[in-house]
Amino acid sequence: MARKSLIARENKRQRMVDQYAELRDKLKKEGAWEELDKLPRNSNKIRLHNRCQLTGRPKGYMRKFGLCRVKFREMALNGKIPGITKASW
Repeated sequence: MARKSLIARENKRQRMVDQYAELRDKLKKEGAWEELDKLPRNSNKIRLHNRCQLTGRPKGYMRKFGLCRVKFREMALNGKIPGITKASW
């Protein structure tokens, strides 16, 4: 499991991205690059990193489910993800 501080940092960045999204779009359309430079760096969505919603693990992330591969496999085998079954042929 990831450190709580890393998970909190990502959540804080996500809130900041949501807060400044409309303003960033408006400034980009106007071409006001100097005002855009004055906004906080963490308000840019490119600085976000995908993390597992359960554990905060940054690697092996599956976008469609929002989980890392480890938790995805556990939940799929326990039948907690609808429509997912183990392949066998």
